[in-house]
Amino acid sequence: MSRIKRRQFLQFAGSTLATLGLSQLDIQRAGDRYGRVLAQGTPRKLALLVGINKYLFDPLQGCVTDTYLQQQLLIHRFGFNPKDIVILTDEQATRQNILNGFEEHLIKQAKPGDVVVYHFSGHGSQVRDPDYPDCDFPDCLNSTFVPIDSSLPAGFPSPEGAVQDIMGRTLFLLMSAIQTENFTAVLDSCYSGGGTRGNVKVRSRLGGSKLQPIEDEQAYQQQWLSRLNISPTEFKQRRKQGVAKGVVIASARRDQEAIDSPFNGFYAGAFTYLMTQYLWQQTGRESFSRVIPNVARSTTRMTSNQQEPLIEYKPGSDYLTSPVYFLNERTPPAEAVITKVEGNQAELWLGGLDPDSLTAFDRGAILSVVDLQGREKGRVQLEARTGLVGQAQLLDAAQPGAFLQERARSIPNNLTLKIGLDPSLGNDANQAKQALTSIPRIEALPLQQQEVQYILGRMTNAYRQQVQTPVGSSLPEVGSLGLFSPVLELIPDSFGVTGETITSAVTRLRAKFQLLLAARIVKTALNTNSSRLNVVASMQPEGTEARFATTFPIRGVGQGSPGTQTTPAIPPNSDKLPLGTPVQIQVTNNETSGLYLSVLVIDPTGEISVIFPNQWIASEEVTLVSAGQTLKIPDPSKDSFRLVTQEPKGVAEVLILASRTPLRQALQALRELAARDNTRNGIVGLRGSDQQNEPAKVMDYLLDDVNNGTRGNATDTTRSSSMARSIDTSQLAALSITFEVI
Repeated sequence: MSRIKRRQFLQFAGSTLATLGLSQLDIQRAGDRYGRVLAQGTPRKLALLVGINKYLFDPLQGCVTDTYLQQQLLIHRFGFNPKDIVILTDEQATRQNILNGFEEHLIKQAKPGDVVVYHFSGHGSQVRDPDYPDCDFPDCLNSTFVPIDSSLPAGFPSPEGAVQDIMGRTLFLLMSAIQTENFTAVLDSCYSGGGTRGNVKVRSRLGGSKLQPIEDEQAYQQQWLSRLNISPTEFKQRRKQGVAKGVVIASARRDQEAIDSPFNGFYAGAFTYLMTQYLWQQTGRESFSRVIPNVARSTTRMTSNQQEPLIEYKPGSDYLTSPVYFLNERTPPAEAVITKVEGNQAELWLGGLDPDSLTAFDRGAILSVVDLQGREKGRVQLEARTGLVGQAQLLDAAQPGAFLQERARSIPNNLTLKIGLDPSLGNDANQAKQALTSIPRIEALPLQQQEVQYILGRMTNAYRQQVQTPVGSSLPEVGSLGLFSPVLELIPDSFGVTGETITSAVTRLRAKFQLLLAARIVKTALNTNSSRLNVVASMQPEGTEARFATTFPIRGVGQGSPGTQTTPAIPPNSDKLPLGTPVQIQVTNNETSGLYLSVLVIDPTGEISVIFPNQWIASEEVTLVSAGQTLKIPDPSKDSFRLVTQEPKGVAEVLILASRTPLRQALQALRELAARDNTRNGIVGLRGSDQQNEPAKVMDYLLDDVNNGTRGNATDTTRSSSMARSIDTSQLAALSITFEVI
């Protein structure tokens, strides 16, 4: 078998780093710094990261980005020496190179006690398992990883023959050969679905019982069985018991899809991005048992229940309670890190940004340079962002490797709602684009090119087989027009009747677009990870003390104590509430001064209701919650309404905004809506119309209020341009409680 030399490995890594904007000199300097740490006798940390986009049969777009996400996380958050991270992407990621990389870089170098990470992002598939040669059931198939040089044999649509995949059996043997138990495999691929789904791609290639591994793959397994002195019977038994070493994290269950998704300016694996972003926000010692359920919750929500990550660990071990990657690194939570400094200019890696807030981190956003205790030591101001690489001006001196935390985001004043045009529109696509772009702040875009918030399409027979709908609900008629999520989930109450014209459908949906735009505006301000305000919000069934969900800004609650700032673990299925459940929301102000509150509810259809304030003839002080006070909504002592989960079923969201600044403009706009509805006390619903975009205006006013407070309390260097609103982390806490009505 041919071998890849160590020098070639470094060349591979260098080629991918160049596209990231890092030079070999940067890596050499970082390597020298981490080398001094390694010289103190700490365990060596090795990583092999594989990402493949350029498949000939069904190219992907986010797999190479996944390797950058992991690389930057491992270097800056977990102390890996850049020289010990090997990256194989696209043409480099052949079957032979991946196997050689595993042997040469991981197996031959890792010693007991060392830390090893293997990451694969690309297509997955399945072949017949040699242990079950006469079985046609799915359980008799072996999962595979598809290298760049593997192609399907002839016989479309039912190919038959040998493929040059790397089998799960092979990975089990390679893991068995590693001399350390501190092994983590992260596998962002899947074995079901395939092709495109809405505005995303599925990381799966056709497989099945008619496909088998090439002879070299089977011979390679036999060689390792011999070298490890494992009999075929023992091997089969071990595989049934579980994984060979450490921990294996899979981005989706066996029958689910791993999503390759567009974000604001780049593509990535939905799971890889959410996992690495989550870990940037932690301070260390987060266990696998805490991290994966929390990341799974976010991944499942983003992919509309199409993808639920899972974790397996060596049978009989306690590895589930071990810290992620088996490392006890302590670092402050961060949105970014400085990767390069030239004069007063800096290059940043922004891997800690929440995907919903990316649009607020372009020109004008301010980040604080913090030390290892999370104390501010300086500031940088973003001037541009390409994907997750930012160009910034240093407002104070800083060095590469310095962590950055959000100080003030910059939300565009004219934020738009992006609507993708589904192929099911056929010849009506151009007419749909004209109708949509005639609506202010609505963009119409082709799919599979960039991020969209929703998709306008026509229900087809094929879609009726794919989409999921809540129990008790009916699917729209074939031929009807309506809205889907980016992963092709139905948007409730958006479909019309068969025969409706494109122009009529867009006119009918105009009010819904306004509501969806309003929700997008306010959600861009969500800052649970970064707000400095000490406020806690919870929701619980009415008349009980048991909290259904709790949210709080971690940095506001745990100020000055990085080691205690951790995201609370969320039990599985804890976010589901049956129809007809009365609930109460509580918000506690733990600051030393009053905060002005607004609480909104967004139902599964996109309808927005303001549940606080709810006294529309009182002064603005009605929104003030004093220091130490707990606000209850509804308050049985004075409110005449109840909050009860109701139709339609699906995911709903409570948004809690706590501001140091009076929300004067937003309150005045809401009073006008209450007066229009003759409402003196109670809930006010935001309604779109053909003429007035009232929901978006209310949200714009709300952010204007916070922006005015930020500018009034900030220095000139932190003021945003007139094209954007500056939202300071010390001025606003924007929190979310998401739940599903079942």
